Amino acid sequence: MERILVIEDDRAVQRALRRLLEGEGYSVDFAADGNSGVAMFHTAAPSAIVLDLRLPGMSGRDVCRQIKKEAPATPVIVLSAATDVMDKVLLLELGADDYVTKPFSPRELLARLHAVMRRSVRGSETKDVFSFDDVVVNSTRMEVTKGGSPVTLTAQEFRTLKFFLENAERVVSREELLKQVWGYQESISTRTIDNHILKLRQKLETEPAKPVHFHTVHGIGYKFVP
Repeated sequence: MERILVIEDDRAVQRALRRLLEGEGYSVDFAADGNSGVAMFHTAAPSAIVLDLRLPGMSGRDVCRQIKKEAPATPVIVLSAATDVMDKVLLLELGADDYVTKPFSPRELLARLHAVMRRSVRGSETKDVFSFDDVVVNSTRMEVTKGGSPVTLTAQEFRTLKFFLENAERVVSREELLKQVWGYQESISTRTIDNHILKLRQKLETEPAKPVHFHTVHGIGYKFVP
């Protein structure tokens, strides 16, 4: 089930959005201020974000800036008052994907949300930024963050991770990993592959001893689940 993160402090608007989005089959998380919204985003990466412009604490502009810096591919729709024209322009410059003016039409919001999510899915085939849970991977820059903090990977660990990201939900044998990631180097054994998976679990799983992303498929190899 796709999950939407709503960062909005107005309880009446929260209730309206819950009815609207859950009625469309989405799972919905709510945050009532900017700092909580960013923290919730780090806890589990949503499919899309609906962001109020005027928030207590961290402003909507700063929330948008931080989220788009960490996860450029995550769709963000801004809710703004009609008087916030300049702020809307600024948010689009910061990377927001679209905006809806308050008071908003439920049909318009859903249409815009569906549109930005479709664009995100179409772009995922060639995107260079991947995310799962609170992990963000920029394959072009070879940068990885977890919870917003940098994670240091060796070049081979990064290549292994990138291969898993590009082959998510598919069981991959150790022999395929040897061929595709290591190129069947004579000095490399399947034990080396196991050690690299162990390192990825230690660096990227919340509970390395109970992995939820890097699964062992006994007798075959591994399966990555975002």
